Amino acid sequence: MSLALSLSSFSFGRAGRQLAAGLSALAMLGLSGCGYNSFQSLDEQSKAAWSEVLNQYQRRADLIPNIVATVKGEASFEQDTLTKVIEARSRATSIQATPELVNDPAAFQKFQAAQGELTGALSRLMVVAEQYPQLKANQAFQDLRVTLEGTENRITVARNRYIKTVEDYNVLTRSFPNNLTAMVFGYKTKANFTVQNEAQISVPPSVDFGKPASAAK
Repeated sequence: MSLALSLSSFSFGRAGRQLAAGLSALAMLGLSGCGYNSFQSLDEQSKAAWSEVLNQYQRRADLIPNIVATVKGEASFEQDTLTKVIEARSRATSIQATPELVNDPAAFQKFQAAQGELTGALSRLMVVAEQYPQLKANQAFQDLRVTLEGTENRITVARNRYIKTVEDYNVLTRSFPNNLTAMVFGYKTKANFTVQNEAQISVPPSVDFGKPASAAK
């Protein structure tokens, strides 16, 4: 009898393991069908894209002290323009840019506004600099200008990648039945850049090129 029980237990144990394996396979198929794999992929892509955005913004912030120091060598340069760049950089770098920022829409909007203001201030500085022949002839300043332009291009590429990835992620999060998977596993929509608003913030003021450089203060 003990032999029969042993065989029965063995048979039941093997059947149980097979059943568990089958249920696990079905569960994985179900998760895949409800977008779980897509959530994982897009979540990782958005994190990587956001990290690159932050890297490029930091690269720009690191350039500004050298730009300001070089421009200060031009005694007649507009002090108001320099001050606005310095203040805009201070506001932008005072915001703690972390991976968690994308989960706080209000903080994300504040971050975007600060970066947009810095873009506008830098744009104005570069436009005003065209009025000063000594700056235009300064190789160090021209090298910094080229580096800044390259960084701005990288920022644009990184932002566009982030925007597209988050758009795809948010659509997945809101669509049925993927929204049920999002609820179960805690996937929430992420904050995204609002291009229209930043365009208004970052437009540099017009500059009167009719004024002589010595009067541009």
